[in-house]
Amino acid sequence: MLIPHDTRIALDTVVDLLNTAPESEPPSGGARPEDGRGDGLAGVETLYDFARRHRISGVGTLDEKDLRAVRDVRARFAEIFATDDTQLAASLVNTLVAAAGTTPQLSNHDGYDWHVHYFAPDASIADHLTADCGMALAFIVVAGELERLRRCEAPDCRHAFVDLSRNRSRRYCSSRTCGNRLHVAAYRARRREAAG
Repeated sequence: MLIPHDTRIALDTVVDLLNTAPESEPPSGGARPEDGRGDGLAGVETLYDFARRHRISGVGTLDEKDLRAVRDVRARFAEIFATDDTQLAASLVNTLVAAAGTTPQLSNHDGYDWHVHYFAPDASIADHLTADCGMALAFIVVAGELERLRRCEAPDCRHAFVDLSRNRSRRYCSSRTCGNRLHVAAYRARRREAAG
């Protein structure tokens, strides 16, 4: 599946945003979403960090209202990752993108070559994420690749990821951590059973 560079960056941003949610934390972490612990967007400073890490342009002064709006966008993106119904995914994406007031425009800034911004000039960070990331998710839906939007199958992990493997066979958010840990555990269990 050929994904344009800008779309890939937006998909990575969606995944990272989803993985800041408390429900993406392993159950053993003991974090409760209602008290804000375990939330990767626990405060305005973490929102600034997220914006810097993803090089989100045009971010001005952020406040609690922005934080709440981005958390709401995160929850809506989670709904798209949770469904295998293309019609529902399309409806969710359409609703999100329309609410963001998308205004496609060509831009070349900060050393980047020409690319498309889908958000209006001076858009809030929530609208920026909704428009750009929503359009990336629209690309996935249009391509008929909704099954590539996944959650890790490791029992103690709920991280989101986009399966870009050729045969859509990726099961874990990371083969180095979750995948390797489960393979080692299965190997040890087989050894115990054989010795047993």
